[in-house]
This record gives sequence, C-alpha cells and structure tokens, in this order.
Amino acid sequence: MTTLLSYLVLLQVPTAQLKAVVDIIAPFLTELFNRSLASGFVPEVFKAAYITPLLKKSDMDPADVRSYRPISNLSVMFKLLERLVARQLFDYLNKSGLLPRLQSAYRVGHSTETAVLKVLSDILLAIDSGDLSALVFLDLSAAFDTVDHDILIRRLKTS
Repeated sequence: MTTLLSYLVLLQVPTAQLKAVVDIIAPFLTELFNRSLASGFVPEVFKAAYITPLLKKSDMDPADVRSYRPISNLSVMFKLLERLVARQLFDYLNKSGLLPRLQSAYRVGHSTETAVLKVLSDILLAIDSGDLSALVFLDLSAAFDTVDHDILIRRLKTS
C-alpha cells in the first residue's frame, strides 16, 4: 500500500487523475494517514517539494537573485495529510476552549475584516469614554528579507 502511494507521489500524478480514482484509493489513503498519525511518522516522499522562484515585485530586477522568493509546492498527498492534522488539531483546540475568543486567523466566520472591526470598535469605545487611543501599523511584509540567513540556519541547527 505505502509503495503504491509512494509511486503516486513520486510520479506527481495530477490532482484531476487522483480525483478520478478517489473511490479506489480512499481506503488506502485512510489507512496510510491513520498509520502516519498513530506513529508520528510522515513518509519522506510526502516531504519532497518543487521549489519555484517567484519575483517578489514586478518592478524588481529579474537578473538579481535577491529579487526572488522561493515557493514550495508540496505533493497533494502531503497537503491532504496536513489538512487532516490541522482539522483535528483545530477541532480539539476549539472543543477544549484553548483558542482565544477574538482570534481571527484560521477560523470559520472570522477574517481580517472581523479583526479590523474589533480594533475599530475598541478605539471608538475608548474615545466615547474619554480615553486616549493610538493605533500603530507595522508592515512586516519584507521582514524575512532582513534576516541574516547564515545566522538563522546556525540558530536552527543549535536549537
């Protein structure tokens, strides 16, 4: 079973073709995913990714390597396993009351809009009650570009 799925992953079978045979492979996937979750082991072939360089901004120099950021495309099988784990973890955190009530990220019915509305509401309530309010915006969109990658790799290896 694992060998069959390994070959599917290695061959990078298109998603459309996997969907066409989902009824046949679903029991095998279920068994593989359950074994993976029970053992805490993820097959190595699931971890392989195609790295595609993507220009950060259209006005950047395409001849300069620093103008690109890497995009990792993981296999469909790994994405399915990842989604399964995320769903189980989120359900557990939700049922256990471990998620902050006002967390907007990764929650159904919550978004950046609900986060902005909460901030706006807090500011308006503070102003109405005579308190001072300040709002500070911090743009971290290019923060990773400022990280010294050699230091980061060294820190990751030692931690």
